[in-house]
Amino acid sequence: MAKPRKEPLFFNRELSWLEFNRRVLEEAMDPTVPLLERVKFLSISSSNLDEFFMVRVGGLQQLLDEGKTRFDPSGLSTVRQLSIIRRRTHQMVADQYGCLLHELEVLLAEAEIRRLHVQNLRPQQREYVEQLFEGDIYPVLAPIAIESSATFPLLRGLALNLAVRLKPAQDSPRKQRYAVVAVPRQFARLIPVPATEGFQYVLIEDVIGAFVEKLFPGEPVAEWVPFRITRNADMSVREDQANDLLAQMREVLQARRHSACVRLEVSDTATYLMLKFLKGALQVREESVSRVPGPIDLSAYAALPRMVAYEELKDQPWSPQPSPQVTPNDSMFDVIARKDVLLVHPYESFEPVVRLINQAADDPDVLAIKQILYRTSENSPIVAALARAAGKGKHVTAVVELKARFDEARNIEWAKELELAGVQVIYGLKWLKTHAKVCIIVRREPGDVRRYCHFGTGNYNEITATLYSDIGLMTCNEDFGVDATAFFNSITGYSQPIAYRKLEAAPLGLRAKLLDLIESEIQRRKQGQKALIMAKINSLVDPQIIQTLYKASQAGVKIQLNVRGICSLRPGVRGLSENISVVSIVDRFLEHARVLYFHHGGESLVFISSADWMPRNLDRRVELLVPVEDRDHQQRLIAMLNLCFEDTAKVRTLMPDGGYVRAPSSGQGKPVRFQEAMYRLGREAAQRAQTDRYTVFEPQRPASAAS
Repeated sequence: MAKPRKEPLFFNRELSWLEFNRRVLEEAMDPTVPLLERVKFLSISSSNLDEFFMVRVGGLQQLLDEGKTRFDPSGLSTVRQLSIIRRRTHQMVADQYGCLLHELEVLLAEAEIRRLHVQNLRPQQREYVEQLFEGDIYPVLAPIAIESSATFPLLRGLALNLAVRLKPAQDSPRKQRYAVVAVPRQFARLIPVPATEGFQYVLIEDVIGAFVEKLFPGEPVAEWVPFRITRNADMSVREDQANDLLAQMREVLQARRHSACVRLEVSDTATYLMLKFLKGALQVREESVSRVPGPIDLSAYAALPRMVAYEELKDQPWSPQPSPQVTPNDSMFDVIARKDVLLVHPYESFEPVVRLINQAADDPDVLAIKQILYRTSENSPIVAALARAAGKGKHVTAVVELKARFDEARNIEWAKELELAGVQVIYGLKWLKTHAKVCIIVRREPGDVRRYCHFGTGNYNEITATLYSDIGLMTCNEDFGVDATAFFNSITGYSQPIAYRKLEAAPLGLRAKLLDLIESEIQRRKQGQKALIMAKINSLVDPQIIQTLYKASQAGVKIQLNVRGICSLRPGVRGLSENISVVSIVDRFLEHARVLYFHHGGESLVFISSADWMPRNLDRRVELLVPVEDRDHQQRLIAMLNLCFEDTAKVRTLMPDGGYVRAPSSGQGKPVRFQEAMYRLGREAAQRAQTDRYTVFEPQRPASAAS
């Protein structure tokens, strides 16, 4: 009889996420990373932690407050999860500030980039700061006196504030008096000051604190400290009661402003009296208080690399290259008609996608445009093109997902603007988030109507397309067009999803398709054939998928997974998962693409997808799995997957105990860096394409001769 397995089959997802953020923080600690890039990674680790508290800790705390006891697949209760999370996040915060105060600021000072305290400014600098306070900042400030906890103002989550304790009045010497000053968000957090050399700056909260007594004339200030709170943002619309989803989403946004405080960050200079006051007024438990030894909200340091021109302290630019498949100035319809186009961002430019939609808006032969918008940029050229197309009489339908977390307000505004422009706007589906990325353009051509499609793993956002690694596929293949139209109609209308020719979609068929693909490799291995699965995804949490991967490993299937963030699968466990290896790459670009490869007896099944392997993606979201059938494109994506596992510079390998280890240095030659290699390959391909265009001469004929 087999002995029962003592260790759990799964890692806890919250603790796995903290391991991911630890890898981000390690980039800030890495002396081989350029100094200002280290500052950037430190700010990212801080903003990541903010969202973790808002959503994950907020959700767990709400369960606890409601008296609901639940165990996750790893066997941890809600109470136990929160206890471990608090301990690890306190350590992470300590490491963040240790990195800033004892490493980065020391090195920045050596490079003549210095944070100054107002009390240490030279006379000329202090005069400048005081004039700035008097002329710009002071008129905006509105201190609020606090009579009791009941009169404590409603504070925005993640907004910086100053808590002020005034000296007791002479007639009530024992009564403490407090006030709160909100730091205005319209001013820069890092304020440059005149410097004879280098770059010097002060923090806005220090400026306000230095002159805080001007806000309380005749009232001596006993102490002031910066603080901020994090509110629970794990809230969703009650869709069973949501007749007007737009109005309901506005209510959710409003509810977040009043939600419970799950974290209080306060300067470690705060006295016992100040801490007691803040905890009581905000109803925060002691374990939810984070006393920090430096500036609160390190995400603000994302601005520093943009403020200074020390290019030698930054990464060398890796500009997106023009796709060798896309001829400059050509009609995108002609380009796609010749052959499917595969785009690998950000190594290749997102411009062809923007160009396609812009050309569709202006092309008189285009009849309709259908597109899903999950997250877009602030001044999106794609949204502008859709509005322009509707104004020219084309039938434009946009699915704008109002439930895209933290982009709800922007998407509400886009939805309203598109509706005013004449676009037919759908707010997604009840109960489900529409997370698929697809655009369909219907065009009248000689003798036929053709559908041009773009499928992506990332959002229609030209800004993040320079920062995130994603894949896009453009095609006018009829089967894809038929499937994409049926898929889109199942979202916008009451039609039932059908069996697709090429695509697969969640929440109905995608999970089953993945399980079938894994099972097929199992059966081939049992028949003595080679069996291999490779996947690049952001998160792996789904228990059923993980169990099936364990089954495949036990059958002898080799499985290589590149999982950027959360991974609940335990690799390398004898008798369970010894044939599974998991790596994670954290580098200058956010790894966001989902790419899947199944050996399939040598027939190479390759897919791109909008979905991660999580229950929410497979069961509660509308997602797409898209096959890549062109052999050249398949080989390119397979080579990319292999290159992930050849990285020796930025890769970390997940161990059976849940820890991650970096690849040991071989000491032989330059380490392999996946993203650098991808950029180099993209640049070389673009250069070859440009050279090839110059070696083929094409006469420029008069318009009359061409007609």
